[in-house]
Amino acid sequence: MQQDRFIQRAASANFPMEFEGPPEDFYFLLVPKATMLAVAAAIEPLRIANQLTKRQLYRWYTMSEDGRPITCSNGMTVTPDMALEPLPANSYGFVCSGVEPQDTVTDGTLNWLRREDRFGRRLGSICSGAFALARAGILKNRRFTMHWENQPGLIEEFPDLQPSPNLYEVDGRIMTCGGGNSALDMILTLIEQRHGSELAIMVADMCIHMRSGAQRAPQRSANSAAIGCRNRNLLAAIQIMEQEIEEPLSMDDIANKLGVSRRQVERLFKRYLNQSPISYYNDLRLSRAYGMLNETDLTVTEIAAATGFRSSSHMARVFREKYGSSPNAHRKSWA
Repeated sequence: MQQDRFIQRAASANFPMEFEGPPEDFYFLLVPKATMLAVAAAIEPLRIANQLTKRQLYRWYTMSEDGRPITCSNGMTVTPDMALEPLPANSYGFVCSGVEPQDTVTDGTLNWLRREDRFGRRLGSICSGAFALARAGILKNRRFTMHWENQPGLIEEFPDLQPSPNLYEVDGRIMTCGGGNSALDMILTLIEQRHGSELAIMVADMCIHMRSGAQRAPQRSANSAAIGCRNRNLLAAIQIMEQEIEEPLSMDDIANKLGVSRRQVERLFKRYLNQSPISYYNDLRLSRAYGMLNETDLTVTEIAAATGFRSSSHMARVFREKYGSSPNAHRKSWA
């Protein structure tokens, strides 16, 4: 019986409630190399809400552009419920992407998104699916987010768009999240809005998930946690470097911004990171260049300029020293 798919038997946990309204439908468009963790994190709380209440509060369906199976980023195959089709009124439609999102957006997907947007449907993206929404023209003047790793590539393609660093964003009928467990947080918020915080909390408990407490929680660990240090001047120096990639500042300029001497900055990096500040800064810029080679069609010369290197040959030399291959060779191996 079809209803069994949406309402599973529970062992003991339950949440009795009165609700006679229609179920809400969620449609998840999977594109090649979609991230299975994020897709499951979006669907499971819907299933658990039904299981706890023994009511069909939600229904969910997976789609691919042509209805054929999709291979996810982990190599596992998902057979969708259907091919792309018009969304019913009052349903949700999410684009679920993963690695190499810029290469998996097709004209068919874009045309479908534009049509659904014209009809005022509730649309969203999971992980790097914001690439599709951006190319469909849906994110203009919208607050949105995507996985932090893919944000630089999107900004290069769409300089007028600025993804937020937050776990997820809800801007009217457009909902986006960074993937991973942030998909769970986003769906829990939708459950809370419709059925209350008590059910949302119990669903989170069933997932053994501690809610972040706010949608504006950052996707990444604080630098203090990442480097195991809470020295205020060191953290401020790193933040300045992260913000000034395209036009790098000199160490004297960074020291002046901090109100300390250059020698003090050098001592801090040596003490806590066993690295000079110049070396750390170069690593940040090379990491950005590495991502742009993978996720944009910019030339090596353009990437060198966007990451503050004085020439493409300069970037190529330090890139080879760090990664063992030239930028062009790396890009060919990635393709």
